[in-house]
Amino acid sequence: MDFTKLWTSFGGKTKTTKKQGKRSHRYQCKRAMNSTMFQNSAADRYAEAFAKNFSTVLLGIIVNCVNGMFVFTFFKSSVFYNDPRYILYIHMVINDMLLVFFSVSLVVMAYAWPKVPLPFCVSLLIISSTTHKNTPLTLAGMAVERYIAICKPLHHHQICTVRRTYILISLIWGVGVLPGLADLILLSIVRPLSVFSTSGLCSTTNVYSTPYHEEQSKITHGIYTSAVWVILVFTYCRVLIAARRASTDKSSAKKAQSTILLHGIQLLLSMMSNITPVIDKIYGLLVPTLRSKITFFNYLLTNLLPRLLSPLIYGVRDKHFFKYMKGLLSCRLFNVKVESIKQ
Repeated sequence: MDFTKLWTSFGGKTKTTKKQGKRSHRYQCKRAMNSTMFQNSAADRYAEAFAKNFSTVLLGIIVNCVNGMFVFTFFKSSVFYNDPRYILYIHMVINDMLLVFFSVSLVVMAYAWPKVPLPFCVSLLIISSTTHKNTPLTLAGMAVERYIAICKPLHHHQICTVRRTYILISLIWGVGVLPGLADLILLSIVRPLSVFSTSGLCSTTNVYSTPYHEEQSKITHGIYTSAVWVILVFTYCRVLIAARRASTDKSSAKKAQSTILLHGIQLLLSMMSNITPVIDKIYGLLVPTLRSKITFFNYLLTNLLPRLLSPLIYGVRDKHFFKYMKGLLSCRLFNVKVESIKQ
């Protein structure tokens, strides 16, 4: 019954009707206030989700556009085609572009598509895991190439051929995909096969939620990280010894030494994503009210930004590569200006 209409129809003359009208008015005000608060909180959630997705997609586009300039320079300058160092470098750049694309896609899907079919989700997670493992493995390959160039210069052209470089890239992809395939095999053994007909949130923690997956992740992460660091430390020490012993070409040895150090910095940047869960847990306990915002900014700082900084530092530092990139971009801009003037 609508107490407001009832109170109005009686004209508010009796005492009992006035009380009912006041209660009704307070009830409607409270209900309207609760409805407004719910709408505002829902609008805040939608606004926050939109802002997060927009920022993630925008930063992902910026990262891939900047990295795309290096890819464009490589394929437009045939002088780099026969140099294993630049082939490995551009492989790392393309790999990081794929990683950013699939990582951003998974973040957006978490908001826009909460019911992803499991086979499709597993495929995305395997690709994302593979590209994540490929970056440190490629850095290790680049360090070995510099070690051979300095410590075995007479055999460098025989060992580091273009064909063997592409074989190495194939091996990197083969080794990088193993943890993802191991996760899939464990999922098939631990869970019934009917799980592949289900749908759900597409994330590693949701799909691979068994203790076996957690142990497997720790073991593979330890093996990969240890192997890459051993290779970097070994090549750096060998190049350092060669630089001290060199009597003529000391500058090349020092450049190789600084390059391997740079690979170590790049490796640290690429490994920042591995400490994301730890940072999320620490700050989630300290500031639980801001947990979602901290997790979001932590993802941007440890997952997306390193994919921009690592190729950018190496590409700009390499004078030969940067000279060609600067020349190509300046020529392209000049051609665009000339065409616009003619029109």
